[in-house]
Amino acid sequence: MTPTPLIPITANSLPALLASLSPAQQQYLHASGFRAVPCTFCYLPDASGQLTMVLAGITHKDDLYALGHAPLMLAPGAYQLDTRFEAIDPAVQQLGWLIGSYQFTRYRKPRRDPAQLAGLVDPEIADLARAVAATRDLVNTAPEDCGPAELQAHAEALAVEHGATVRAVVGDALLTENFPAIHAVGRASPRAPRLIELNWGDPKHPKLALLGKGVCFDTGGLDIKPADGMRWMKKDMGGAAHALALAELIMRRKLPWRMQLLISAVDNAISGNAYRPGDVIKTRVGKTVEIDNTDAEGRVVLCDAITYAAEQAPDLIVDFATLTGAARIALGPDLPPVFGNRDNLRDALVKLSHQVQDPLWPMPLWAPYQDMLASSVADFANGGPSRHAGCITAALYLQRFVPDQLPWLHLDTYAWNDGDRPGRPRGGEALGLRAVYQLLKQRAY
Repeated sequence: MTPTPLIPITANSLPALLASLSPAQQQYLHASGFRAVPCTFCYLPDASGQLTMVLAGITHKDDLYALGHAPLMLAPGAYQLDTRFEAIDPAVQQLGWLIGSYQFTRYRKPRRDPAQLAGLVDPEIADLARAVAATRDLVNTAPEDCGPAELQAHAEALAVEHGATVRAVVGDALLTENFPAIHAVGRASPRAPRLIELNWGDPKHPKLALLGKGVCFDTGGLDIKPADGMRWMKKDMGGAAHALALAELIMRRKLPWRMQLLISAVDNAISGNAYRPGDVIKTRVGKTVEIDNTDAEGRVVLCDAITYAAEQAPDLIVDFATLTGAARIALGPDLPPVFGNRDNLRDALVKLSHQVQDPLWPMPLWAPYQDMLASSVADFANGGPSRHAGCITAALYLQRFVPDQLPWLHLDTYAWNDGDRPGRPRGGEALGLRAVYQLLKQRAY
């Protein structure tokens, strides 16, 4: 069957479109009330009543999600993008279309088949969309079905598919192998904590350490969250979801990096042996940390993984973490802050993020705020009495475990959409993944 022409139209280009139509079609379009409002459609027939084209109102021609609503709103079938009236980049719209075709189907059937955009899709575009879907799937999965063992199984499946190797340090072996901070946070759960390590790539290539916070469910620990704060804490492994999906994308696209993927996978649970406010825990690097708040656990599980990554002297360390609510208060749900110990590297990532419409915002590692992590009994605390600059102090905590000579980027991502928007359904979301991929791609070649 011949695909139906799909014509993106803005209010500015609508007059030119009208001039190209027959008088009967112009009358039909006026009668339909179509005004090229974003997210609206008009099915335009010929004189015999046969469908000739579909008009799609869009925001502007460069918007990644201009047609993000189309796959699940248009009638099922194939459509051919017609760019006569808007100079749209087909590659951008292909990616937006594929991302907008996403439905989470683990627990219920898809509500419908998505409409298809005709034409060959560039393999890289398909792989980018697949990485977004993989991130969303992991975050959307119920916490019962996505614990530390399941994250390990996911990494093992990726390793089999792409010729990587995986090992996991599980339970009390974390103490034997000197990952005490990960063990302290995860020991209260019947689902054993673990550090998951995947290695892939040519040893001759630059080395990338890619880290993800994998708190599979976060009660807040003994500093327990209220019900509304705990409701969506299945997404607290969103950093791990990003790292796993990005690792798969790197391997699928065969980027010339030697990659070490590290996932600190735990439940922050409550039981008789849960770590407590006021406890002093040791870390792999030998520094001691006073637990000011058991709900500031993400930085604690990441610090041992960062130390371990640094021991391998990588050329770049990147971590993803759903680390602080303060980041959401500062920048909202759509704009993750990015920190880095090299301003030029951080700013290059920010610039690329806007180019690929996966925006990030630069934030400072403001050294004077180190005092907010002071402890009277340990080297420093995991929190502090001040509620100011929460995402900055969390990043400063992590920075203490990164040797100065190693380039490092930290993304405090939300991994979530609070509501439904075109191409971005409510639930898990990839925020910052495509931007980091672009950086790795450009630095690698």
